Amino acid sequence: MSDRIGLGRRAFLTASGAGTLGLAGCIGDDDPETIDEGGNGSSDGESTLRMRTATSTTAAYAANQGIAAAVNDDTDQVFVEAQTSPGTEANIGALNSGEAEMVYIQNWSAVDVREGVEPFGDLDFSINQVFHYYDLPWFFCSATEGLDSIADIEAETTVSPTPRGSGTATAVEHALEYVIDEYDRVSEDYGEQASAMNEGRLDVGMGTYMNYEIVPGWLQEMMGTVDLSLLEVPEEAIEAWEDDERLQAESFPGEDLEEAAAAPEEVWGVEFSYNFVCRDDLEYDTVYGFLETLYEGREGLAEYHALLNPLADEEFWVENAYEDVPFHPAAADFYEEIDVWREEFERGEG
Repeated sequence: MSDRIGLGRRAFLTASGAGTLGLAGCIGDDDPETIDEGGNGSSDGESTLRMRTATSTTAAYAANQGIAAAVNDDTDQVFVEAQTSPGTEANIGALNSGEAEMVYIQNWSAVDVREGVEPFGDLDFSINQVFHYYDLPWFFCSATEGLDSIADIEAETTVSPTPRGSGTATAVEHALEYVIDEYDRVSEDYGEQASAMNEGRLDVGMGTYMNYEIVPGWLQEMMGTVDLSLLEVPEEAIEAWEDDERLQAESFPGEDLEEAAAAPEEVWGVEFSYNFVCRDDLEYDTVYGFLETLYEGREGLAEYHALLNPLADEEFWVENAYEDVPFHPAAADFYEEIDVWREEFERGEG
């Protein structure tokens, strides 16, 4: 079940708080609450654009509410509904069923969709890229004494490499295979990791550092609740990740997360690039009108949510584009118009 939101700026700021990180995260609760200001809806002549990200407690969803508010304030051509979703796999399903027009996915899922890997083997459309949303480096962390590196994980060690069913889980599990053969796979939502560690139910969880700038609220809670150590990654594992075409290995200085009890000099993890995509048959004018309106208000997007701040830089809109996934024709034309189109990009047929 998804929630509909079409707030204007004033209503949005009242509901969520401008630029706040209280909803920060990637995936959270499975039962989102409905936000309904009443009286909001598409009028005659408007195209409705239903956008799906993640669950209601996440920064992804909160920032998308900001996108909806920004666009709906400035145009009568497109009406944006920010909707919740369990995750990237469900998002592709929503495109396939016609329940959404634009959704975010990440690079691992993009390859699976392109290659028709299950559960994406029977899609009746091709995906087209629209714009880059954010980057998430995922790293391993623990509050269990004696666990300093992922190489210390043993068969009885409880590990939640992101919750089961998330688009990230398969990739993180794959990365772990380069280091360890066996562990006790459990599944904890991000917001539940702190209590699970405190109660001894979880030895190793995951953290993220959004766009290498924003610490999500649930990670702040973890660092404030337990003595959280950011785990080291053996050099041979880093080399294997870098050689793996499906993985993006990245690092950041451990000192960036000052509230962690311990951190290596460089924190290594697996990075995911989240981009919005749509069906190849989505109406041209809807995509172009949406991008044009959002772009014109880019300087003020951070007022809605801090996660949207990088969109003030026009080059960011096409960063970390997925290889061999074409851009929607309207997006291609728009990016040529603002002079950020790159020769290596592919234009969809439309």
